[in-house]
Amino acid sequence: MKPILVSACLLGLNTRYDGQEKANAEVLQLIQRHKLTAIPICPEQLAGFSTPRSACEFSNGIGIDVINGHGTLHNTDQIDVSAEFVHGATQALNVAKICQCTLALLKERSPSCGVHTVYRNKKQVAGQGVTAALFNQQAITLFSEEELNRLEQYLGNDLNH
Repeated sequence: MKPILVSACLLGLNTRYDGQEKANAEVLQLIQRHKLTAIPICPEQLAGFSTPRSACEFSNGIGIDVINGHGTLHNTDQIDVSAEFVHGATQALNVAKICQCTLALLKERSPSCGVHTVYRNKKQVAGQGVTAALFNQQAITLFSEEELNRLEQYLGNDLNH
């Protein structure tokens, strides 16, 4: 069974900043259909944040910029949480290495997990979250829950089977 890192909220765990989950039945079905081993991760919990916690978004830059020390993330209390996000991403990468994961299915628009889109100054912008950017640097293949058809093709099967 092939391991795949999955944003824990997509698996139904209450890990989101607001204490909710975003269980995605299609994600769960895809994992079962392909007999994948889901490795749940929440980089923000790995960073030491509680659940629930203040919402966070980029105040400048995107994930790669935060990793390189040129971008910042702030919570709703205007506290710079950039270092914590990098720590959480590093811990998530350690999980990937321990589990020999080269594939990840992450929550779009998350400041950690966004694969294509994140929030900066209350607007959706193109870019990756901190963990997604670090995974990308380490050649971990990324998909968001909005790309299940593409993931299905990557796994060598179509959605109708």
